[in-house]
Amino acid sequence: MDVFNKFYSSVSNTVSQLSGVLPGNPVTREFEATQFIASAGPGLLWKVYKGYKKSTKQEASIFVFEKKLLDRWTKADKDVMIEILRRGIVQLTKLRHPQVLTVQHSLEESRESLAFATEPVFASLANILGNTENMPQPIPNNMVNYKLYEVEIKYGLMQIAEGLAFLHNDVKLLHHNISPESIVVNQQGAWKIFGFDFCIANQSSPGAAPFWPFTEYCQALHPLTQPALDYLAPEYILSASHSPASDIYSLGMLIYALHSTGHQSLGNIGNDYMKFKKFANELRNLPQSRLLCVTEGLREYVKLMLNTTPELRPDPHQFLKIPYFEDVGVKTLNYLDSLFQWDNLQKSQFYKGLPQVIQKMPHRICIYRILPCLSKEFVNPPMVPFVLPNVLLIAENSTKEEYVKYILPVLKPVMLIQDPIQILLIFMQKMELLLKLTPGEEVKSDILPMLYRALESEAQQIQELCLCVLPTFAALIDYPAMKNALLPRIKKLCISTGYISVRVNCLLCLGKLLEHLDKWLVLDEIIPFLPQIPSREPAVLMGILGIYKVALSHKKLGITKEVMATKVLPFLIPLCVENGLTLSQFNALAALVRQMVAAVEAEHRAKLEQLNSIQNESKLVPTTSIQLMHLMITRLAQQQATARSFTRQPPPAHRPRPLDLTASLLQANLTQLSQSPRPAPGYMPASRVPLGQDGANFNNKWSGSQGRQTGVKQDWSAFESLLPAPHQPDSQHDTNKNNVKAGSSSEMLDLLS
Repeated sequence: MDVFNKFYSSVSNTVSQLSGVLPGNPVTREFEATQFIASAGPGLLWKVYKGYKKSTKQEASIFVFEKKLLDRWTKADKDVMIEILRRGIVQLTKLRHPQVLTVQHSLEESRESLAFATEPVFASLANILGNTENMPQPIPNNMVNYKLYEVEIKYGLMQIAEGLAFLHNDVKLLHHNISPESIVVNQQGAWKIFGFDFCIANQSSPGAAPFWPFTEYCQALHPLTQPALDYLAPEYILSASHSPASDIYSLGMLIYALHSTGHQSLGNIGNDYMKFKKFANELRNLPQSRLLCVTEGLREYVKLMLNTTPELRPDPHQFLKIPYFEDVGVKTLNYLDSLFQWDNLQKSQFYKGLPQVIQKMPHRICIYRILPCLSKEFVNPPMVPFVLPNVLLIAENSTKEEYVKYILPVLKPVMLIQDPIQILLIFMQKMELLLKLTPGEEVKSDILPMLYRALESEAQQIQELCLCVLPTFAALIDYPAMKNALLPRIKKLCISTGYISVRVNCLLCLGKLLEHLDKWLVLDEIIPFLPQIPSREPAVLMGILGIYKVALSHKKLGITKEVMATKVLPFLIPLCVENGLTLSQFNALAALVRQMVAAVEAEHRAKLEQLNSIQNESKLVPTTSIQLMHLMITRLAQQQATARSFTRQPPPAHRPRPLDLTASLLQANLTQLSQSPRPAPGYMPASRVPLGQDGANFNNKWSGSQGRQTGVKQDWSAFESLLPAPHQPDSQHDTNKNNVKAGSSSEMLDLLS
């Protein structure tokens, strides 16, 4: 009960937590939050929940800001912060770009919270780098010891640079706060720009040079209501200005934090404005040694990005052209993101070379980054034969849990596609992998029907591959499916095919399936089918021969004598004179015929010997019956004589005569006997019984009276069915001694009545 109470309380707390997050917020009408997973934005004030849209069940993330987090602030600071957060999400909602976080539901506000919904999110970059402020406790398992691979960092930086190029050139917008807190990594591992809370829009008229108004840093306001000083460009202090180059400086600082020990910023400024002013002046003479933690191919470019002179910094386009990004993995991820722009020929060429890249990529990137892009191509059947091998290659390196969660759901629809035929061929070639990873229920519901379709295919190679893999998972096929679906298809294919190799493979498949069948299914479905095969090629005959040998020798199976004599041997014997057989094939066939003839001979001889023995024993039954009847009649006569002797004795005078129940019973027996028909000849009357013998010596009298039986035979056949089968005596003496069974008088009377 305690365990139940704990479970109930934990569930209740979770439900109340999720429902308490958005009380009265309109976002709850369309979205359901299921799990608290991350945090993001200035000071990581936004809580990120995993969830879904109620109407479509589409995955989503719900960002929630709880106003109670600012209860310790002054009212002025609190109002400013809430207004900044509102402004940032409104600006984010207006932007549409692959490198900007996609909003699915715009900002909604209630008395307690702000909330909006976006594409599915994994975490903020700050969370990934170890900043767990305002995150769920304990930290989610998928975030523990999370480490970014070099290819992830390269491609992530490329994505951020592309996003900045869009903001600066197309929107004429300064982000003004590029930092780990303002970058969100989505569920597929793509880096997206977020946190437009301090963005500055162009204020110039159309056609004029862009102008971004400048506002000085105010130390009187709360630090979270202003850009992070660790990533703020030095010109903010040195020349009281900013430009698109200021965002490039922030990107350079972000690169340093990604590579530094503990992911610390270069100045380690925090919220100290005076320290920021000092560090801005030190940057003029920044030594190269301070950047040793940065990857060598990127180090000199980071030094340029951190230059105190904005004009010397590269713009986003120049940054994207540096050799650092000339990486096969980066190019592959970039191509995958732009596949929608290519035609089928270009795509097919790319997919042919993709396996070599997948083998070198980290498995996490293959699962979360490459697989989603590949699965989008499954709606395009002509491309499936090019995409499917790559997906199955990823499956080879996956655990069973990863396969079931991420790969199997996208493969199920593909298993239903029959055209082009290469799809089935690829599945047949990788069937061992599929059977190893796919749970038993999915094997029955998805893989078996695909194999049935393969058997019914017109492609020889697919048929042969299917026949080869079927026995490997025969144990997963239940009896009705085996009998009613699989065996009929194999038999039909074996008879109808025009390819000898397919026919031989059918027979080999049946031979391997025999151990999974029961004896009667083999006798009813397999053995009668073999003579129907319209082919007498040596390879086919050897396949048939193999099935017979397995069925004959397997301890669970066996072929009955009748089937061998009437069905199998009449079919096999004519095959012995086939001219196409080699000597070894003929010897194998002849040996099997001899083995079957010997089996029929031995089994039938044993049966005939048994029948003959039974007939010999049955001849002794009438004599034994007559002897038994004589003995029973003798005993009844003795009981009658004993009863008479008791009736002649006078009753005692000194006490009342008790009722003699024995005499009454004997009198009843005598009365019954007197009314019965006359005894058969050979009956010994009571007067002939020697005196002095009583019921205690009944067995001795029984033995003595046997010697005096007459030789007249009587017809006692009506009793034979009631008597036990006699034992075969070893001698005449044993007959007299062992065939006599003492019985009570009531048993004899019941027998005679």
